[in-house]
Amino acid sequence: MADFDNTNTGVLFKNNQEGNPSRPWYKGKINIEGQEYELAAWVRESKKDGSKFLSLKATPAQAREMREQEQPPVEDDVPF
Repeated sequence: MADFDNTNTGVLFKNNQEGNPSRPWYKGKINIEGQEYELAAWVRESKKDGSKFLSLKATPAQAREMREQEQPPVEDDVPF
């Protein structure tokens, strides 16, 4: 059985906005030439004719991993 090659493919899933309208409507991942990206999409409306379209943002997957590693650990002990 051959392995699936997901190069230059991606997927978006409906995102739960939980009362925050600035959150992406859809989130997922995409692979572009072997590089993994996180993908976010918002439904927008054209000011010209009112037609709807998707606005996309791709962020390298390593950027999120690095941000998570840079956050200081949360301490449970309260000093008082």
